[in-house]
Amino acid sequence: MTLPERIRLLLIEDVATDAEMEIRELKRAGLEVEHRLVDTEAQFRAALEQFAPHVIISDFSMPHFDGMAALALARELHPEIPFLFVSGTIGEEYAIRALKNGATDYVLKTNLIRLPVAVERALHESKERAARHEAETMFRDVLEHAPDPMIVVDRSGKIVLANEQSEKVFGYARAELVGQSVDMLVPESLRARLVGHREEFMQDAHARPMGAQLKLIGIHRDGREIPVEISLAPLGPRREALIVAVIRDQTERRAQEERIARLGRIRDLLGAANAAFMRIRERRALFEEFCRIAVARGGFVLARVVELDAAGKLSVTASTDVVQGPFASIVDEYNRDPVSANSLLAHALRSKQPAVSNDMETDERVSKREPLTKAGNYSLVILPVRVENMVVAAAILRAREPHFFDQEELALLSEMVANLEFALELDAKQEKLNYLALYDPLTGLANRTLFMERLTQALAAERRGNGAIALVLIDLERFKAINDTLGQPVGDRLLQDAGRRLQEAAGDIHRVARLGGNLYALMHPDIAGAEEVARWIEQKTANVFGVPYQIDRHEIRIAAKAGIAVFPEDGADADVLFRNAEAALKRAKETGERYLFYAPQINARVSEQVELENRLRKAVEKRELFLHYQPKVDLATRKIVGLEALMRWRGPDGLLVSPARFIPILEDTGMILEAGRLALEIATGVYRDWKARGLDAPRIAVNVSALQIRHKSFVDDVRSVIDGVESGIDLEITESLLMQDVDASIRKLKAVREAGLHIALDDFGTGHSSLAYLSRLPIDTVKIDRSFVHGMVEKVEDMSIVTAIISLAQALRLNVVAEGVETEEQARLLRLLRCDQMQGYLFSPPVDKDKVEILLRARAT
Repeated sequence: MTLPERIRLLLIEDVATDAEMEIRELKRAGLEVEHRLVDTEAQFRAALEQFAPHVIISDFSMPHFDGMAALALARELHPEIPFLFVSGTIGEEYAIRALKNGATDYVLKTNLIRLPVAVERALHESKERAARHEAETMFRDVLEHAPDPMIVVDRSGKIVLANEQSEKVFGYARAELVGQSVDMLVPESLRARLVGHREEFMQDAHARPMGAQLKLIGIHRDGREIPVEISLAPLGPRREALIVAVIRDQTERRAQEERIARLGRIRDLLGAANAAFMRIRERRALFEEFCRIAVARGGFVLARVVELDAAGKLSVTASTDVVQGPFASIVDEYNRDPVSANSLLAHALRSKQPAVSNDMETDERVSKREPLTKAGNYSLVILPVRVENMVVAAAILRAREPHFFDQEELALLSEMVANLEFALELDAKQEKLNYLALYDPLTGLANRTLFMERLTQALAAERRGNGAIALVLIDLERFKAINDTLGQPVGDRLLQDAGRRLQEAAGDIHRVARLGGNLYALMHPDIAGAEEVARWIEQKTANVFGVPYQIDRHEIRIAAKAGIAVFPEDGADADVLFRNAEAALKRAKETGERYLFYAPQINARVSEQVELENRLRKAVEKRELFLHYQPKVDLATRKIVGLEALMRWRGPDGLLVSPARFIPILEDTGMILEAGRLALEIATGVYRDWKARGLDAPRIAVNVSALQIRHKSFVDDVRSVIDGVESGIDLEITESLLMQDVDASIRKLKAVREAGLHIALDDFGTGHSSLAYLSRLPIDTVKIDRSFVHGMVEKVEDMSIVTAIISLAQALRLNVVAEGVETEEQARLLRLLRCDQMQGYLFSPPVDKDKVEILLRARAT
């Protein structure tokens, strides 16, 4: 530090010669000196103001102005001016007191050689003190006007200084902060970390910029946490080092960063959602993907989509929350009364406008807030989704914290919903176009295009399975007259009701179509033959066209003509089959027939079949069916031990109709239920009659069809016939019949067996039974199929099968009956194999009961 070119020196001396000696010594040392000499207080005060000395030199003891008094006055008026004592009488005690009171130094008059050095040193120290004072003043100004809190702490962490911003940010007065540990300004959980940072900093005390290493949480006087960043700098010598900490409140910055991050996530959500809207066409899948993206990409804690159906009923379509909890009651409340429901969701759906709650705990618009906010407060937005200005759904997004949604975020979310609405509207329009392209808008049935596609697919399936399918075209008669007379609205209703009845008759909407006007098409897959189709038409058209249509106040009766083509005989593909069905329909209209097949030979056969069915139906109603009986004889004694009842029927010509012809018709039409009951009644009556007349009546076996045993009233029907009395009746069941529903069949057979009936398993070896099931069946007898009996003489394989069946039956303690025995050779082999009984033409064909009586009487004698 450089000295002034001329040193202004103020001397307080009562002896001028002493002052001259001091001046001379200073000049000898090369100092340029300008001086003024005073010896009174008044002169001293004036010199201080007018002369403005750089240094004051005073003697201790003067008669008019004491040196210590001068020191005190100098300290009071200009403490920055160095004050030196020069005296010949000063003692050590007095010198120490002078230094304590503010003197810069003292020099003995006997050692004036030291005076220049003392003056120079005093000037240096004065300048350093001035510089420090200026720096301190500037530091305090900076500290006080700083925009951020600034706190000065010592090595132990005690607060030495704090500025006004510290009061504002932390809520403490400066007087409350100074002298306290700085640890009071951070939460307890972070105090150990703060101490560690302070100790580390003191070991290497160099300035650290804002945010470097220290990002902490401050705590306000009221307990509120404040995110802060801190920069540190050392003050003073290392040993007495102070730390100045500049603290920046990051609350607004963090909030802004979080807001920017939220907006970024929502923009990301918007992009991902738009991609999903373009990619996914199925509505439920689209809503599920939207919910997934909202949580994964948008940062929402919950996403949910509710949907309104055509009737206005609300349901949850997609949700990331598997447990609906209180929300289910909100949906139920809306569905009970949409107009009066008081939930935020209901208000949004009715107003068609977004609803936002940024504080669910205190939002008075939210009813039943307690269960909804049980897990904590949060923000919620409900965004109605509209298609053609009708609310069809609503997206519900929940943020984890309150005060989440602002206008910019809502604008982005509204843009996303608008894109969703656009995608749904496009889908709805496309769906409508697709519907009109494939469906009849009046009846909702398939149109010609879709029906032909379905028919082509059905033909391909039947072709793979070597099956058959019938195409039926149905034309409503007199429809134009009805339309012209009663008006188009009534005609449209008639077409709709006719389509509905045809659909019910077909049992599947995919099998029926309206081809235009009053023409309908129907496919009948997997048919056994044309007779089945004819039977279906006879039965179903009675319901479709036999019952009048009630439309408004009109009762309308309508008939129809039908043309039928059968795949594969009448066409190998849909187009050919369709043309041939049209040709058959045209012929039916020309001839007046209710329906015609394309192939003339089929019409003749079907006509005959239908006539046979009608005669057979009347025969069942009039109880014209009767029984013949074929004896079962013991192979060892050749005595009759049982009978098999076989159903018979005579045609109009009085001749017997083959059972192979009429039994399938009974089963196909369901008449077998009544016919089977009739057979049980006849057989039971015959057995009881023989018993009553004293004949040794053998047990009579009655065959039971698959349709009978599958019928739910089978057991009750059998019990009602035998009426709890010994009936002498056996039931014969084929094994293929049992295998259709083994467990149910076993339950029913056990029930009839407990009623006193015996069970025989017919045609054994030709079905699909297994030993596991055979051991469970409640049977008494096994009958060997006639095909094995006929071949056993010539074929080793058939002989082996018969042998195995007999051995198996004996192992299971069952009787064995061989069917179709026609030669003595067959009977001899069966006896050698220890078969129990035989049945066949070798002994007797099936005969009426009178002939059986003759055989029984002959046995008795």
